[in-house]
Order: sequence, then C-alpha cells, then structure tokens
Amino acid sequence: MAKNKAREQKTKNKITWETVWKQRYLFMMSLPFVIWIIIFKYIPLWGWTMAFQEVKPATFALPIWEREFVGFDNFIRGFSDRIFKQTMINTLGISVLQLAVGTIVAITFAVLLNELVFTRFKKLSQTISYLPHFVSWVIIASIAKNLFNDGGVIDTIAGTNLHLMSTNSPLIWVVIVIIDCWKEMGWNAIIYLSAMAGIDQGLYEAAQIDGANRFQRIWHITLPGIRPTIIVLLIMSIGSVLGVGMERQMLLSNGLVQDHTMVLSWFSYLRGIGSSDYGLGTAIGMFQSAVGVSLLLIANKIAGMVGEDKLV
Repeated sequence: MAKNKAREQKTKNKITWETVWKQRYLFMMSLPFVIWIIIFKYIPLWGWTMAFQEVKPATFALPIWEREFVGFDNFIRGFSDRIFKQTMINTLGISVLQLAVGTIVAITFAVLLNELVFTRFKKLSQTISYLPHFVSWVIIASIAKNLFNDGGVIDTIAGTNLHLMSTNSPLIWVVIVIIDCWKEMGWNAIIYLSAMAGIDQGLYEAAQIDGANRFQRIWHITLPGIRPTIIVLLIMSIGSVLGVGMERQMLLSNGLVQDHTMVLSWFSYLRGIGSSDYGLGTAIGMFQSAVGVSLLLIANKIAGMVGEDKLV
C-alpha cells in the first residue's frame, strides 16, 4: 500500500513538472508581473508595523526596532475618537447607496444599450456615457456645485432651495451618489454588455417564436444570463465597502456638511498625515483593509453556500 501511494505521488509530481515545463513560456511572461506585485503590494505591508508603534516626526527616521512599541493603543485611540462613529456611519451609508444604486443603474443602462437596434446610435451612446470616467474629480465637483448649490441649476428648476449641499444632514449622500453614478455608469456598463454578448442568441429567437415580448426576454434570458457576472462584481465591490475614496467627499464638502461627508480614508489622512500621527493613521488604514478582506471572504462564502457563483 505504501509503495502504491509513493508511486502515485511520484507520478503526480512528474505530471506537474511536465505541465510546468510545457507552460514555461507563460510562466516567464507572468514573472515580471509577479515581481511587480511583490515589490509594490506585499513589501510595503511591512509599514503596517507602524500601527503598533508610536511614530511621530521626531521618531519617523528611526529604525523600526528602535521605535516605542505601544501595542493596540493606536487602534484604541482611533476607535474612541469623537468623530469615528459618525465616520463609520458615513462610510457605510455612502458605500451601500453607491453600490446598490450604481449597480442597478449600470445594469439598466447596459440592458437598454443591448436592446438598441441602431448600431451607430448604440456605439455613440456608449462612447458618450463612459467619457466622464476619464474626467478629473476636480472638474466633476465644480460641475456638481454649480448644479446643487443653493441657487444653482437644480434649485432654479425646482423653484425653491433644496439645500442639498448646505444642510447638516445625509442629503449630501444623495448628491455624492448621483454624481458618482453619472460619472461611472457608462464605464461600469461595459462589462455587463460584454456578458450579454456571450448569451446564446438562439434563446432569444426561441423565446420570440414562443410569443415572449421584449420585456419578458430581458427578464428571463438577459438578466439570468449575466447573473454570474453580477454576483462576482458584487462580491468584489463588497470587499471595498469601507474603501470609498475621499476625493469626492473632500471636493464636494464644506463646513456645513462635513459631518456627513467624512469617510474612513479621509479620517485616516487627517489623523495620520494631517496631525503627523503616522501610527494612528496606519492603524485606521489597517482596520479598513482588514474589514474589507473579511467582508470579501464572507460574501464569497455566502455566495457559495446559496449555490451562486463565487470567486474561488
């Protein structure tokens, strides 16, 4: 029995090395990218040690082993900060709204484009829709302020001041989500359009012969056909639910709405670089990354348990 197992293991190892040798050129082509990831993604993780040390400008130049070790004090100071609770609420609120509304809008737009019969108009619409993705947030924020500020275009059309950007309330979340959807809608729709292109056209023809109208074909063929893509993208997006960028909030914010625009990345920047407390800033960033990875793994596990497609 032991000899048989040893023989089987030897055979498997031989097959593995033969496969590696046959694909040696692919491994050589991927090697530079692996090295790049190690250098720029994994080696910098060594900087997470600052989360457990007292790192001030006076001690920043010291070697890691000479800095004062403070354990979890930086995490405790971050979690007990007076604005941390509201920052978490803002981060989760903006992220969940952005994820839900952005996904629905992108899928709806992709379906509408997919149903267009006129090819030239379809291509023109798709090109126009994803161009805002390449526009700087500085320009986008300037446009948004002209639209949503008191007395702006939206208030002029509505005939009253809606106070979307001048009230200490979560109404600013609506502005952020609307602007983000407009900017990223066309770009996010590209992958859904690609998934729709892979659906067997014979299914549509058969459904049409059976008397299904256009809405029924969308509901029973198109949406189920792109469901694996939707699930995978949602799982990946959930992993970055706490990683919402601070650029939008910083540029759209003002003194009146800042309490509802402060997110974790902005909070980490202010407490870390802004206050020269690098240990605290690193601790908040580490917490943000750890929660993101945990949510990603949990969402992936749940998707597998309910029988849906998952990452691995």
